[in-house]
Parts: sequence; C-alpha cells; structure tokens
Amino acid sequence: MKISEIKFDDLTDELMSKLLYSNIHDDLEKGDCIMVFGSSKAVQYRLPKALQLYHEGRANKLLFSGGVAWNGNSLPEAIVLKNKALELGIPEEDILVETISTNTKENILASLLVLDRYFDLHKVKRLLIVTASYHMRRTYLTLKTYMPSWIEFSLCPAEDQSTKMDNWFLNVHGRKRVTEESRKIITYIKEGAIVDASLP
Repeated sequence: MKISEIKFDDLTDELMSKLLYSNIHDDLEKGDCIMVFGSSKAVQYRLPKALQLYHEGRANKLLFSGGVAWNGNSLPEAIVLKNKALELGIPEEDILVETISTNTKENILASLLVLDRYFDLHKVKRLLIVTASYHMRRTYLTLKTYMPSWIEFSLCPAEDQSTKMDNWFLNVHGRKRVTEESRKIITYIKEGAIVDASLP
C-alpha cells in the first residue's frame, strides 16, 4: 500500500505507528556530516544524540539547521545548538550552521548551500540525520525529494519523552504530535511536495 492511498479516516493507532516508526533504524555507517534538524527542544533531545555520534567517530562535522527562534529566545535554533555544543567542548571548526530555514523542507534546501560551500556537494556521500523519531519518516522522504540522488542517509532518531514508538499513544501531547505528523506526511505526498513511498 502506498502512503498516498491512506485516508485520514484510516488513521488508527496501529497505522500511525507503522507510518512513522516502522523500519527507522540506524545502519551504523560513517558519514561526512551529522545533520541536526532544529526544534524548540533540540538542545535537550537532539543535540545529545548528535554529540554521541560525533564522539563515536561516525562523522567529524556537525551541521545545525534551523532559523526559528523559540521560547522567547532571540537566537535562531541553529545558533542555540551551536552555542551549547561549544560549551560542551566541540571545536568551532567542526560546526556548520544554517540559520534561515523555518520548516523541514527549508532545512534541507538551505543546508544544501552550506554543504556545498564546505564540502563541495558532489563529494558528499552520506549524511547522518538527527531528528525526533516521530519526525524521521517525513524528514527522510523530504531528503529523498530534495537532496541529490547520490547522497545516502543514516537515520539516527533522537527520542524525547512523549513521542516514542512505545508511549506516544499514552499521553495527550504524544497523540497530538503523531496524529498531526501522520496527516502532514499524507497531505504533502498527495500534493506532490514529497515523494510517495510504500507503507513500511
């Protein structure tokens, strides 16, 4: 079954779990860069995952992506992530930032220029992708739509407290996030904004 064939009325808990979480596994490959998608709580949940990958030697560069300022902060999310990484001892020369994007598609489009300027895009072979587990399916499909076809991706989900595969349906916040995310994926695919795929 293709994701584009799913109707909103079909979205049971089981189907949403399958849509968002099935077959999202880290392949443990090394890459050229760890790409971290910003969010309001990225410092809390996504940054530790990215630094773990960095310290494991999976990639020696970090790209923080995001231009939204959250929670009264005057700085864009990518700079908040960078500043915290610097505090935690990451050398500045290992950090790249993209600070103009306001959504997942823009994260990717704006990061292309940063990657090209630093690496030369044709030399980039693999990116390690860090975002929340519930957001990873849409991120991956958006990457497949807008990133060059020769770049491969290792999916390295960062878990928060309320949207894990085994607990999202147990709390109001998780249920809201997962339902909205499932609807976004279906809508964007039907609009042609991201590539269609088979339901995992």
